[in-house]
Amino acid sequence: MKPTWIESFRKWAQSLGVQNLSGMEMMYWVRTVAMLYDRAEDAFLARWGLSGARASVLLFLYFSERWGGQSGVSPSQLCAWRGVSKGTMSVLLRNLEKDGWVVRGPDPTNRRRVLVRLTDEARNFIETHAAEHLEFLNRLAEVLSAEEREHLQTLLQKLTRGMLTLVPNARSSN
Repeated sequence: MKPTWIESFRKWAQSLGVQNLSGMEMMYWVRTVAMLYDRAEDAFLARWGLSGARASVLLFLYFSERWGGQSGVSPSQLCAWRGVSKGTMSVLLRNLEKDGWVVRGPDPTNRRRVLVRLTDEARNFIETHAAEHLEFLNRLAEVLSAEEREHLQTLLQKLTRGMLTLVPNARSSN
C-alpha cells in the first residue's frame, strides 16, 4: 500500500532529525478549521451578496459606532483590525460602497483624513440578521459539547497569547 502524504512527510522530517511534528500538525488543523469556517460563512452570507470578510468589516463599523462612540473608522484602522494590506481593504471598501453598505467621507475634525461609515441600510441589515448569523455560527460548533467548546476556546486563547509572546509583531499588518 502506498504511504499517505503525512506518512511520507513524517519520514522526511525524521530524516532531518525532527521527530516531533505537533507544531506543524496543529498549524494544519487550525488552518483547516479556519478555511472551513470561512467557506461556510461565505456560503451562508452569499444570499445577501456578502462574504465573511465584507460582513466582518460591517460588524466592526457597527461595533465602533454603537459601543466605541465613533462616527466612522479610518481605512487604516480597518486594515490593522483585519490584518490586510491597504490595497485589499481599498477593494473591499470600494465594493461595499458600490453596493450601498458603506460611505466614505472626510473626517470633520481633520479634512485630510477619510472615515468609513455604515449606511442606514447596512445598520438595519445588521440589526435584522445578526441573530440568524450568530445562530449559524453556533450550529457549526455543535459537534462539540459545551464543555469541549469552552476548553477549545481556552486552549486557542492560550496559544494566541503564547504566539504573541514569541512573535510580538504578529498583530501588526503590512
